[in-house]
Amino acid sequence: MHRRFLDYLIITFKGIAMGAADVVPGVSGGTIAFISGIYEELIESIDKINLGVFKVWKKEGFKTAWKSINGSFLLALFSGIAISILSLAKLIKWLLHNEPILLWSFFFGLVLASIIYIAKQIKGWSPKIIIAIILTSAISYYITLAEPFASPDSPFYLLFCGFIAIIAMILPGVSGAFILLILGAYQTAIDTINNLRDGLFTGNMDLFKDALLKFVLLAIGAVIGLKVFSKALNWMFKHQKNLTLAILTGFMVGSLNKIWPWKKILKTRVNSEGDEVVLLDQSILPSSYDGDNQIVLAIIFVVVGFATILILEGLGSQKNKV
Repeated sequence: MHRRFLDYLIITFKGIAMGAADVVPGVSGGTIAFISGIYEELIESIDKINLGVFKVWKKEGFKTAWKSINGSFLLALFSGIAISILSLAKLIKWLLHNEPILLWSFFFGLVLASIIYIAKQIKGWSPKIIIAIILTSAISYYITLAEPFASPDSPFYLLFCGFIAIIAMILPGVSGAFILLILGAYQTAIDTINNLRDGLFTGNMDLFKDALLKFVLLAIGAVIGLKVFSKALNWMFKHQKNLTLAILTGFMVGSLNKIWPWKKILKTRVNSEGDEVVLLDQSILPSSYDGDNQIVLAIIFVVVGFATILILEGLGSQKNKV
């Protein structure tokens, strides 16, 4: 596939959107990839990465090996994801603490529109498809009610968290950040990203080294999970596409409970930095919210989130040209 510089720049921007979604619990970067028309290419490209690439490199050169794994596409996309995560982690952390209703309203609109978009891709409805949506909706909803575990305190646990989270991050409708939250590792992951950047820019090598170790452990787990799961997803999309889309739709429907803007806090805990963070909450009506429910602004942000998907869908419609 021949691509120009502008095409790769667009892919990088899609990666930035994916990274932004991956930072927030309840929103899936995989959903953004699906909506923007690059999901199947992403899964197929990851699936092509194996030890055979080194044989191609040895026999036919680096350029041929690079093309065989769609390397330029992956580089552009993951560069965008990295830029987004590194630059937005601190902002997202601030918004979650200071403007949670507006932030969750935006993402509620985004996910709501994503459900409609993905469901429209299902060709040929049947009892099996409907049952799949109902079951996965129930499973996803139950996950949103689960209480997070204690924060990870071992290298093996960080590896496990990276493995599980990346699977969710590339699966539309399932939030990797929320899985980290359930596992008790979300705060650790956000702090690791912020400390990695702050330690590098301020010259605090102790902070940087500690963050780098945690980042490497999460990354190793993520790479393993990415490779293992991409093969299964690639097969499912090629042989059971309708069922796969139904499962993804169900997961997204169930996840709406987690990103409902108005919450009642049921339980909190103190993190490693001494800050009080929410451990368990419950969705409530805006009228029952204790404080300013910001209902008008919230509705506006839901609409903005919904419209964002329409824009991404427009970009996705051009995928055959890119």
